Amino acid sequence: MGVFQFKRQQLFNQPIETLWEFISNPKNLKTITPDYMGFDIVSEDLPNAMYEGMIINYRVSPVLGIKTTWVTEITHVKDKHYFVDEQRVGPYKIWHHQHFLETTSEGTLMKDIVTYQPPFGFLGNIANSIMIENKLKEIFEYRNTVLNDIFGR
Repeated sequence: MGVFQFKRQQLFNQPIETLWEFISNPKNLKTITPDYMGFDIVSEDLPNAMYEGMIINYRVSPVLGIKTTWVTEITHVKDKHYFVDEQRVGPYKIWHHQHFLETTSEGTLMKDIVTYQPPFGFLGNIANSIMIENKLKEIFEYRNTVLNDIFGR
């Protein structure tokens, strides 16, 4: 049973406050998720900013259009610096996603670290090699493109 880590970073010529306002608003998750994922937020009356303990319910179709329930909890938040979401219900045995923002001399650096464990033991490891890791790369490439369109480099 492997535990895997996926890392991505992206630099923006925007102040940290601008990026934070966007990425910490759960209503923007659909905007940065590819349409083919069938991503829908099921939770009602979400606030415009994440907070510790917040539970967000989604429906998503990551494979073959099969709808899956995904529930995450926002477990840590440090305003304008980072937040962490962890899967409570969903396809993974472990899903822990850290979102960091950092002001640098070149702009605002956004870093993501996703630590995850697929289900099904060694079969999950094989699925990771064949599909999951590539799907994560594809999803984050899409997100990078959308964020570049919104905020520029």
